[in-house]
Amino acid sequence: MAMPVKAARLCLLAGRSVASLSVRHSRAVRLPERRCYTSTSTSSNLQFRLDERTAHSSLDLFKKDTAVIYRMLGLVLSRVQDNPERFQDWAVVFGDEKISGGRHYWEVTVKKSQEFRLGVAEALMPREDCVGTNSSSWVFGYAKRKWFAMHSNKIVPVTLVGKSDRIGILLDYEAGLLALVDIGKPSIIHTIRVQFKSPLCPAFGLWDGELLTHSGLEEPEGLK
Repeated sequence: MAMPVKAARLCLLAGRSVASLSVRHSRAVRLPERRCYTSTSTSSNLQFRLDERTAHSSLDLFKKDTAVIYRMLGLVLSRVQDNPERFQDWAVVFGDEKISGGRHYWEVTVKKSQEFRLGVAEALMPREDCVGTNSSSWVFGYAKRKWFAMHSNKIVPVTLVGKSDRIGILLDYEAGLLALVDIGKPSIIHTIRVQFKSPLCPAFGLWDGELLTHSGLEEPEGLK
């Protein structure tokens, strides 16, 4: 799909400057009815799979839709037909769980990837956008050997963490907290504070390598 040159600079490499982007007008998509679970539990053992209907055509799901691998666009395309839920321009996929309350925890194993994003996004986030670049998504990213937090196209460096093969994500909907967790200690590395107002989905961006999600986990003790 053709796209403006300026827009292509936004998300292809997270380490590039995004200040000069000319943002296109975005609007939420009206999505067709589909099976999707809504969590209102206060427990941390959120269970989800990746939703293939949302996956960009460069992403393939495997391990019973708990993992995703990046394929070079044009070589191996997704078997899922185009639909309003699919991300059109960026290598993004959502989890199939809608979260409207509670405190939840999951982990992600990263393999052979030097650029990815992990976090949450509103279920009706515009499919023309990339996670982290608009007001509907909140993510932690890794690119050029550096971590960062990203929301509304603003990047905040995250220090005190190197390249980790497995990382944790903690979401407290009512408290307005999204945290990156060092599972080795365990401890919270960085937090994003926001007042969530709409149902959220786990969100993932991947530009090389593989991601494997681990849901249904209990929150490690000691995290606050």
